[in-house]
Amino acid sequence: MASALLSLRDAEGEDPSAVGSKAAVLAKLAAAGFPVPPGVIVTSGPGEGGGDVPSDADLIDAVRSLGPGPFAVRSSSTAEDLAEASYAGLYETYLDVPLEDVPSAVERCFCAAGADRVRSYRERLADGPAPAPMAVLIQPMVPADAAGVAFTTNPVTGTDEAVIAAVTGLGERLVTGEAVAEQWSVARGRARRTSPGEGPVLTADQAIAVAGLAQSIRDRFAGVPQDVEWAISANELFLLQARPMTAVPEVAQWAPPGPGLWSRNFRIGEWLPDAMTPLFADWLLPALEEGFLAGMRATVGTAVPFRYASVNGWYYNAPPAPTLVGLGRALTQSRGRMLVVLFNALLRVWWNPEGSDRALLAALHEEWRVHRLPAYRRAVTAGERRVESATPAQLIDLVDDVARHAGGCLWALAIIGGSAWKMEAALVRFARRHLGAVLRDVPGGNVQVLLAGLGQAVPIVRPHAVLSLDWHQPTAGELGFSQPVQRPGTAARLAEDRIRVERACREALAGRPRLLRRFDSLLATAQKYATIREEQVADLTLGWPLLRRCALRIGAHLAAEGILAEAGDVFFLHRTELISASGVGEEIARRQRAWAGQRRLSAPLTLGAPPRLVGDVSARFAEAARRGSAQAPIVRGQPASPGRATGPVRVVAGPDDFAAFGAGDVLVARATAPAWTPLFSRAAAVVTDGGTLAAHASLVAREFGIPAVVATGSATRVLSDGELVTVDGAAGAVYRAVP
Repeated sequence: MASALLSLRDAEGEDPSAVGSKAAVLAKLAAAGFPVPPGVIVTSGPGEGGGDVPSDADLIDAVRSLGPGPFAVRSSSTAEDLAEASYAGLYETYLDVPLEDVPSAVERCFCAAGADRVRSYRERLADGPAPAPMAVLIQPMVPADAAGVAFTTNPVTGTDEAVIAAVTGLGERLVTGEAVAEQWSVARGRARRTSPGEGPVLTADQAIAVAGLAQSIRDRFAGVPQDVEWAISANELFLLQARPMTAVPEVAQWAPPGPGLWSRNFRIGEWLPDAMTPLFADWLLPALEEGFLAGMRATVGTAVPFRYASVNGWYYNAPPAPTLVGLGRALTQSRGRMLVVLFNALLRVWWNPEGSDRALLAALHEEWRVHRLPAYRRAVTAGERRVESATPAQLIDLVDDVARHAGGCLWALAIIGGSAWKMEAALVRFARRHLGAVLRDVPGGNVQVLLAGLGQAVPIVRPHAVLSLDWHQPTAGELGFSQPVQRPGTAARLAEDRIRVERACREALAGRPRLLRRFDSLLATAQKYATIREEQVADLTLGWPLLRRCALRIGAHLAAEGILAEAGDVFFLHRTELISASGVGEEIARRQRAWAGQRRLSAPLTLGAPPRLVGDVSARFAEAARRGSAQAPIVRGQPASPGRATGPVRVVAGPDDFAAFGAGDVLVARATAPAWTPLFSRAAAVVTDGGTLAAHASLVAREFGIPAVVATGSATRVLSDGELVTVDGAAGAVYRAVP
């Protein structure tokens, strides 16, 4: 059958095999009153080429009825724009085609149906080798002032909100990557510009109109999420294309796994910027927890486990929820030590850090330095001598031993280094009450300035530094990260600023000796424990290179037996499968797909609600720091390192993005760990989804003298590459900057 000519307005109800999916959808929508430009369809014939194209004269006569041109000539295959496969960009589109060149453009569209890229895509989808019938749609070009795409469902989170990408001029600039799109989110009738791109492009009313058009199309097609191409010309909105969205993510349910407030932002959660891999969650995490509880037992005389759980693959933890019977048993077992530890490490440290230091923390630090850390080092050294000759069973024992030592050091970090931010909070309260005027008048005057410039002149990235505690991620040594080069004079400047502010504070309190003694005591204790925490953080992952070698050697053994395709697949096994694994290939593939999906989720920082009388202490502290800021931020979080800096956003997901990070960029990440330190030497500022005042990003940002805002919960979603922002580390806020 030869191809024929058909008006788009007459094509409603035509067999899609004749007009193609694109034209069939537009014909149906045009008939329903949607603002679709008129068109002419060259219908399909047999085979991929579509049969015999009408004569040039007949084609030109038909197209002339649409107007003088120029025209858009686009493929309309029966295979494209489907829910299961879009074939996006695989067929041909020709824009601004003069009337006399339309026949040639139509011929090229038909020829493209047999291109190698189309065959490869079809075969990858397991559609088989059968070619798909092809038609061609010709429409007058819309002289667009603005154009783009609109998704009726957020394509990243799967949530019910319209996401719009807009550019000035033709939408082709968006498809080719020539332009950076302005992005909007529209939900419940309200529009929010989430990224300026090369804007401004749309007004809020126009964004709402585009979203309304897309959502009306979704409703027309029984609620199926839609990917819509649109254009605006002289304030008139046109519909250019509509197709079902493909690969729409499922909306994850984030129910708390138990009563109380669950956080992914404390303890081990600070070191896990991603969803957990199965072997970490099933083996290394419980082993670390076992070591943690052993350390607690040695200190307290009993162990009260923190609750932890995996929610959609993400780590969450909550304080213990002991019963009265369980609490009584723990107090009895501890022979009074539990009360001493709880009082000094969890309560007294907030108002009397010096007293907690004398009564408990100094002795615990000495025990960590003299006994616990050396024992960890010895276990790692002994393991390194055995790893190459160890059997899989011996490797498992080796991992358990090293992980228990690491867990014990994690306990020490939690109880000793974890006191640092509480001591800082005490210093902040004192400064707000007695030194507010001084800090406002001193350049760079901020309480956190008093805790900067304390460490080594140039932070060192040790080979055992990690991107994540999850051992599927390589260490800094494996990645070949070099020691960062700090900006010239940074360490000296930070120390000078600190000393200058200390002097100003002491001068202001000179006439009040009791308050001066209190200030000196608070400052000395806070500075001491800020330094201790950095030491403990640096040494926590001593065993990770060895732990990874053990896991990968087990994986290599299983790969040699044909059980795994490659050694790295071991991270998607469970511990029990390390010895008796068989026929796990399909299950590993399923787990890898599930993990890849979980990594894309936007995991909330907290689930559930805190006890009514306690509340969220860190949230209250952050809100207090933000008070007094007049400008409305686009991102809010916890203040982590003082100062203000402006720069372009660079969202960094992992080491693959490190090379593209430039000097003066604002580092935006889910979380950072010690192996990220080289980026801090180039960053203008740091913003993270997770973290706390005592997290890696907070500590290292202070060492480098750059602002940092942590615990934003959404920075990696709200901020976009290239967007110019100002980061206020003292206010815990990120503002849109004016170029």
